[in-house]
Amino acid sequence: MAQFDTIRSNVGARASEIDAGLRAHMNKVYGTMSAGLFITFLAAWAISGLLVTADPTGAAGMIGEGKYLTSLGATIYMSPLKYVIMFAPLIFIFGFGPAANRMSAAGVQLLFYAFAAVMGLSLSSIFLVFTGQSIIQVFLITAISFAGLSLVGYTTKKDLTAMGAFLIMGLIGLIVASIVNMFMQSGAMAFAISVIGVLIFAGLTAYDTQKIKTTYLEMAHSGDQEWLGKAAIMGALSLYLDFINLFIMLLQLLGNRE
Repeated sequence: MAQFDTIRSNVGARASEIDAGLRAHMNKVYGTMSAGLFITFLAAWAISGLLVTADPTGAAGMIGEGKYLTSLGATIYMSPLKYVIMFAPLIFIFGFGPAANRMSAAGVQLLFYAFAAVMGLSLSSIFLVFTGQSIIQVFLITAISFAGLSLVGYTTKKDLTAMGAFLIMGLIGLIVASIVNMFMQSGAMAFAISVIGVLIFAGLTAYDTQKIKTTYLEMAHSGDQEWLGKAAIMGALSLYLDFINLFIMLLQLLGNRE
């Protein structure tokens, strides 16, 4: 009996350690993601200030009531350079995984923050297209929705693996449709892409949260803190991308344009 009590005590202590470790891991994931979002929107806001002016003197073109493109803004958004800026985050993300494998956890974290800044450059155009008030409103809607969806992914007992595979296939189709519509400029297709995009990234938020949790539970016994540190940053990257894309899709649907 004493031996049984000792075993049960050890198992309980181990479970308690895993629970505490999981909380710390998820806190790092959400903290890193939040820092990335702050860098992105700060960079987008700061860069938009260099591209847009309220002073018509010497402005390169009017883009809305009281808003004009600066010479730098015209150079970027009235030339093929806009496509380079648009696709820069996508190119960056393709190289993120291979680079992360060769770097320390601290290096991967710096790489993530650099990516967040590049994303901010790409997102700076939203301040040209949408009103500041609607950007803030949609951001808050996105934050509330994201929190609820991530909570579902964390607490659900249902295995979301099959749903995740389906959503990833849908994401590939969404990317292809978005590229095609860049040339077609179809309003109906853009609306459909935004609606489907909201559904896909809502599902991916729950799926990625569950995946981060299960990955930790599977690997916590290894005690490899360097690996776990990288895993937390890669998890933050996944949720960051879910949040950003959910925000963009909702902004397309709900945002007030200039």
